[in-house]
Amino acid sequence: MFESLTEKLEQVFKRLKGQGRLTEDNIQSALREVRISLLEADVNFKVVKEFIEAVKTKALGQEVLRSLTPANQLIKVVNEELVSLMGGQGGQQLKLSGKQPASIMLVGLQGSGKTTTAGKLARYLKEEKKRRPYLVPADIYRPAAIEQLQTLAKDLNAGYYPTQPGEDPINICLQALKSAAMQGLDTLIIDTAGRWHVDDELMLELKRIKEKLLPEEILLVADAMTGQEAVNVATRFNEVLDLSGVILTKMDGDARGGAALSIKSVTQKPIKFIGVGEKLDALEVFYPERMASRILGMGDVLSLIEKAQASIDIKKAEEFEKKLRKESFTLEDFRDQIQQIKKMGPLENILEMLPGVNLKNLKAMNPGDKELIKMEAILNSMTKKERLNPAVFNGSRRMRVAKGSGTTIQDVNRLLKNYLQAKKMLKSFNKGALRGVLGRGMPFNLGR
Repeated sequence: MFESLTEKLEQVFKRLKGQGRLTEDNIQSALREVRISLLEADVNFKVVKEFIEAVKTKALGQEVLRSLTPANQLIKVVNEELVSLMGGQGGQQLKLSGKQPASIMLVGLQGSGKTTTAGKLARYLKEEKKRRPYLVPADIYRPAAIEQLQTLAKDLNAGYYPTQPGEDPINICLQALKSAAMQGLDTLIIDTAGRWHVDDELMLELKRIKEKLLPEEILLVADAMTGQEAVNVATRFNEVLDLSGVILTKMDGDARGGAALSIKSVTQKPIKFIGVGEKLDALEVFYPERMASRILGMGDVLSLIEKAQASIDIKKAEEFEKKLRKESFTLEDFRDQIQQIKKMGPLENILEMLPGVNLKNLKAMNPGDKELIKMEAILNSMTKKERLNPAVFNGSRRMRVAKGSGTTIQDVNRLLKNYLQAKKMLKSFNKGALRGVLGRGMPFNLGR
């Protein structure tokens, strides 16, 4: 989402580093470019003005001007102000203590991804926080939303309230609270009604639910793709409901990212989660410092580590490392590694978290999930004997695998060639060198 902004900021700082020392003039010039970049990223103009003033005050201080690396000091100042702009250090936790069951009320416009987010939040609470969620469909105006939430609950093996179309939303919430308590469930997640636009009727209904239910959290689900409109929507909902936080959806899209940079400053309500995909595990706690690091092209190693820890089977990874050391890894092991990588999410998203990765070059290399899927299809079309002993491959076997996987013989040959090259390369490494290779990543060429 921040690709364009990241690229422009990198250009600004690169020019500053080339000038050797900072002066008031070149700082002013750089900040003008930063200002334009932020406005083009659809950041609220008042937020941009305050941000630039804060950076300028610090950048013109003696600490930056007298530094041996003034350009790096300026980057540090910009990073600190970006973190402050988006809410400060650390992720905002949900407040679910007190009387149980606790209630989370999700509000927002129709089409913002509210129902899917309810399912994602239930998964997060169940898997990460070991809570027992209870999904409550309170959008009686869209029978499809009721069915969707009940399907998500079944997929998650979570509880759900059997809402019937035409029921009073307030009665649904109060009955669901009683039902959850009887079943020993500790967290209600209420999917409320939405509209295509903010209107008085919708707000009155939501206000009545809040007054009767007294939820611990009222979270606005806002579509990050709508830019400044998401900020306007957040402002209106906050005026009526006094939100406790925001969940920004579709942060994996190609919008300019202005909502993420503006919403906290305008509403004074924290972004608590971001949606980064369609799957139920594509919900992340929002950390301002990590997002600022991504925007400035410095990667997000902490999120990458957390994603790896949550997705990768450590025992299998250790076994694979031992096989690499003994040069005994097979195509069977390679297939297992591809499946582990796929669990972490889209490959492009993973690589973007690495420091110093050029997004344009990354796209040109095309190391996408299609290539992983193709490789997995080829490996799945082999027999176990072939995966364990690739030396048995002849022309007819290669043709059979290509047909079975819907690929070409050239694709099969390329995969086998990469595998053999990797084995040959590993023979030339001692244990210390191998550890360095493992630290940098898989020794396979995922592209063409």
